[in-house]
Amino acid sequence: MTLIQERPLTYAKMKGLVTFISGRSVKPSDFDYLKVIGTGSFGKVLLARHRKQGGYYAVKALDKQTIIKRNEQRHVMVERSVLLKGLKHPFLVGLHFSFQTPKTLYFVLDFANGGELFYHLQREGSFPEPRAAFYAAEIAAALGYLHSLSIVYRDLKPENVLLDSEGHVMLTDFGLCKEGVAVGGITHTFCGTPEYLAPEVLLGQPYSLAVDWWGLGAVLFEMLSGLVSLTGLSFASLFSASLTHWIGLRPLSELKEHQFFASINWDDLIARKVRPPFIPKVTGPCDVCYIAPAFTLQPVPASVHDRAEAAASSATFSGFSFMNPERRLTEGHKRSDEIYYL
Repeated sequence: MTLIQERPLTYAKMKGLVTFISGRSVKPSDFDYLKVIGTGSFGKVLLARHRKQGGYYAVKALDKQTIIKRNEQRHVMVERSVLLKGLKHPFLVGLHFSFQTPKTLYFVLDFANGGELFYHLQREGSFPEPRAAFYAAEIAAALGYLHSLSIVYRDLKPENVLLDSEGHVMLTDFGLCKEGVAVGGITHTFCGTPEYLAPEVLLGQPYSLAVDWWGLGAVLFEMLSGLVSLTGLSFASLFSASLTHWIGLRPLSELKEHQFFASINWDDLIARKVRPPFIPKVTGPCDVCYIAPAFTLQPVPASVHDRAEAAASSATFSGFSFMNPERRLTEGHKRSDEIYYL
């Protein structure tokens, strides 16, 4: 998402404003890389501007050698797959392009310059209940959509919840997702961030989609109290904690009926008609005032200025490259208001 302060454009209106790149591959030199806005195990996330169309994007650049050395190829391809499946949801970060060079994998994603939920919690300590309920509801809508696609997210934490320039949630980082987990299905892999993991994951037991609702409870607890839910709490007390017990195993359809969300009109929420309780004060689409200086003060790595042409998919990352025909490189681009689903 390029973050211009205007209402979402319909597809019909958007067609007249865009130039669609076709007939050639996207390559690293198509972008100017302006700031580091995030880091990870395999590379960095950079704010980038497309040189011709002018749109701003979050470009996730991953080092192939590091991925292969750690045997994480499957997680990268799962992230790509989930990004493709989540293209039409308003609270999931969207993929515009993915491409590769001989050394690097690139995801070109929506840039949400409202910052991480983690950043705001660090600054404010906790949120008033209406604000916490709003974020929890939008996160729940995103998780419910993933569950409808038989995807368990498994990595919910404040660092993976972004705010766009209008104050709406955008869930990101899908590398730990597991596909093919239908309602009632189970999986076994131990993964995630310990402070937000459900007890059955920590105990090495089989688990289901419900672990994401536990994670939501943990994040909600943190939003309201300013405390990480496992800090100083035993499993016994955690099970009875008022903000986590009720959410533990409930599907979205039941969660929506809980009195904690009584003020939420879910139809309006998914249509982005509910006014966010906090609207970031950004000056434009490249404003990084809500991105932690620990990221933005880092130098942009020289490796991202790769002048190599986009490479054909290698055997290791076969099928990685992607160009979304519904997403155009344009400074005025926003998600169509015709493609929101719950």
